[in-house]
Amino acid sequence: MGEHSTPARRRLIVMDVDSTFITAEQIDLLAARAGTGQRVAEITEQAMAGELDFAGSLIERVSTLAGLPVSVLEEVRAEISLSPGAAELVESAQARGWPLVLVSGGFHEIVDPIAAGVGITRVRANRLGVSAGLLTGRVAGPIVDRAAKATWLRTFAAEDGIDLADTVAIGDGANDLDMLAAAGLGIAFHAKPIVAAQADRAITDGGLDQVLQWL
Repeated sequence: MGEHSTPARRRLIVMDVDSTFITAEQIDLLAARAGTGQRVAEITEQAMAGELDFAGSLIERVSTLAGLPVSVLEEVRAEISLSPGAAELVESAQARGWPLVLVSGGFHEIVDPIAAGVGITRVRANRLGVSAGLLTGRVAGPIVDRAAKATWLRTFAAEDGIDLADTVAIGDGANDLDMLAAAGLGIAFHAKPIVAAQADRAITDGGLDQVLQWL
């Protein structure tokens, strides 16, 4: 870069979690323990491809988890790996003083400790209902769906004093489409065709650290 280069703008990065920040789908891992893995994985696939309403499909999938002990949450968490390049992207954002937040159709109980492990303190996700140490099969509180993800992007931008034009959203499924559209730069990561077609940029090979080349 020459001496007359413009300094990099301060960015807000908002990232989906399942199949973006991490390699797995949390609900599918939980359902495998409930013996409903195949059916739930099919519903997840349809929801991510935009063939089903996300909120309705999440309620249906979570209902199959009723009766599982809460200890399965820790077991599932231990199975989860960060996507290639995720740690590098987080580190680079932190070095630049850029806020990076996670918005997830998954669950606080699983995502929060994973996020904390790499220094991410702001997460918006769903919560699982629990009673007497067992999952109730219900989602507790409002569902983080497609519309909510875009709302959180705008909320975080306003809180951090960052123009929407300087926001970056990264996701892979149909429930990320509103967030990708609202952001200044929407990036599809190993995404469903409907998402890759509508995003500003798409990563089809390699890791999340590629995002840095566009910033």
